[in-house]
Amino acid sequence: MTDIITTNALCKQYGEALRVKDLDLAVPEGGVYGFLGPNGAGKSTTMKMILGLARPTSGIITVFGRQVNDSNRLAILKEVGSLIESPSYYGHLTGRENLKIISTLKGLPDNEIDRVLKIVRLENQKDKKAGQYSLGMKQRLGLACALLGNPRLLVLDEPTNGLDPAGIQEMRELICSLPGLYGMTVMVSSHLLGEIEQMATHIGVISKGELVFQNCLSALHERSSNSIAVRTLDNKAAEKILRSQGISCQEAEDYLMLPDLADSDLVNYIFQLFNEQIGIVRIEERRKSLEDIFLELTGTAVSL
Repeated sequence: MTDIITTNALCKQYGEALRVKDLDLAVPEGGVYGFLGPNGAGKSTTMKMILGLARPTSGIITVFGRQVNDSNRLAILKEVGSLIESPSYYGHLTGRENLKIISTLKGLPDNEIDRVLKIVRLENQKDKKAGQYSLGMKQRLGLACALLGNPRLLVLDEPTNGLDPAGIQEMRELICSLPGLYGMTVMVSSHLLGEIEQMATHIGVISKGELVFQNCLSALHERSSNSIAVRTLDNKAAEKILRSQGISCQEAEDYLMLPDLADSDLVNYIFQLFNEQIGIVRIEERRKSLEDIFLELTGTAVSL
């Protein structure tokens, strides 16, 4: 699988603050790449650099296999659609009139407007003034603008931000359908793990400007391994006995945390504790959630 976007040692500094540090992104072609991180982690700054809206302090950006520079940036961006931060529109014009302005600038036929209106399900509100649209409709209008010309790459910055649950689900379904129906690659950012988990095939996690994880979503799931939590009347003594048997364990919140064990092995170790007159209070099977993994990667509490 080829990468439609790559960055190498990408940095962006504002004054004394290094907002993006040595970022090496690899966005595979033909899927949905979830760019995940807390607010202020550097997601929007990175996307702006990819789109040429902010100049990198250092580093290399490659899109469609071509290193982006001043001479080819506009040619590359002709094949890229984007929605950064919030949609821009003329409130006194209808949805269709807003799209007509963009399509004229791009030299596209009028039937392209009707095509994208149908994709984002705004064909019945196309003659309504954009200023009277709901927030969800404005987001869909912004997405329609990004879809004009059927771009190979779509870059979306927090497209579900501020939407109600119904609007979030609708936007999520739209984004998930684009690679399969139109062959697009989508790069979508969010600070909500639950959103990215339901959309993305691949994921990159950024924290304080640095990439802390990048792989397919299944690789993140593999980190959520099982463990066994055992609570006894004497955890110190129990830990000593288990360690003497070669079992790695540590105490956490009045529990001894053991690795995932086969049932027969667990029974054997519990029987040994019983023989040593260690009272067993509780045994629990625990699985580290994706939220826990995300918090470990980013080192901060965020909305999940």
